[in-house]
Amino acid sequence: MIEPGLRPLLDRWRSVDVVVRDAVLVAVLLVIAFAPTSAGLGMDLAEFPDRRALDAFGVVLIVAQCLPLVLRRVAPIPCAVLIVAAIAVHQALAYPRSSASLAVIIALYSLGAYQVRHRRALAIGGAVVYAGIALLLHAAGSPESPFAYVTFFVVLVVFWAAGDWMRRQRDTAEALRRASVESALATERSVIARELHDVVTHHVTAMVVQADAAGFLIDAAPAKAKEGLSTVSGTGRAALTELRHLLQVLDPADGAERQPAVGKLEDLVERTRAMGQPVEWAEHGVPRPTGGGVDLAVYRVVQEALTNAVKYANGRPTAVRVDHGDDRIAVEVATEGSTTMKGGAVRNGRGLTGLKERVSVFGGEFDAGPTADGGFRVRASIPTGPIPAGTDA
Repeated sequence: MIEPGLRPLLDRWRSVDVVVRDAVLVAVLLVIAFAPTSAGLGMDLAEFPDRRALDAFGVVLIVAQCLPLVLRRVAPIPCAVLIVAAIAVHQALAYPRSSASLAVIIALYSLGAYQVRHRRALAIGGAVVYAGIALLLHAAGSPESPFAYVTFFVVLVVFWAAGDWMRRQRDTAEALRRASVESALATERSVIARELHDVVTHHVTAMVVQADAAGFLIDAAPAKAKEGLSTVSGTGRAALTELRHLLQVLDPADGAERQPAVGKLEDLVERTRAMGQPVEWAEHGVPRPTGGGVDLAVYRVVQEALTNAVKYANGRPTAVRVDHGDDRIAVEVATEGSTTMKGGAVRNGRGLTGLKERVSVFGGEFDAGPTADGGFRVRASIPTGPIPAGTDA
């Protein structure tokens, strides 16, 4: 568990370029390698009985074992090759044991963690190189037994395997993150498509119906035709207003509302009546604050049902009823039948499918289908309590 006070420092450290971070690692390892207290520490594969004194070339080899670590993440293969070569020369010349030899462990871990391509070839090549170094040291007089060489090789393989495991964990986490992002984007696209459908379909349908009616009346009743065209203009402005609100939701400014604007159901009913659709409106109970998501769901249910009534049962009586209960809102929109509605075009529409998904987000129930007398009815019951965990309105 990271202390809250240390988290900003850790985040700042992670923001530093990886080469710079690994350069700090190199500096630390060099300090340890040349510290008097670390003399005699480190790995010694050869175990030569006679040691030569540390000279300038030995210092160069110690530095050469540490310095390539700056490449351990950006170029793990050159890093490992350079370090192994420096350690092999250091061991073959019988220089004193050095903590710098720990660099090979870090290099092998990094090779497993960050090298993606040619991994099998690298594993085979690494085993061959190790065998060659062991034979070289043995020929130079190393007293180590073959079992010791094999044991040391197993230790090196363990560090490489640890890096490989870390790489796999990182890849799995990244795949889960990408899947989560793709799922969130798909959900957002679905929500946007649903909102666009509800807004555009309703207003465009209203404008088409009103414009057609004005076309028939332009000669017989110019005043009514003019009134109808005025209604078309008002409907278009209402559509632009709703689309503007929707665009604000997609790209909100600071403090902007994240929920699309919700109109009044009474205004929605009046606009539908203006299209020549006889609508009976009834609201029972006392409305109470429920949150924008529930209010929008109720509004869209009524909007979609009235839009379908105008499209598929134009001129047929339609009844809208909204009941405000203690813990839920019930909506019912029933339209007397017509042949087009009996054909099932409404029931299979995208809009009603979207409504079912919208209502289900709040744990509600939705039903739409023909009635016994040939009409069509849309019903929804939406809880007004908290949204179930794990859902997205």
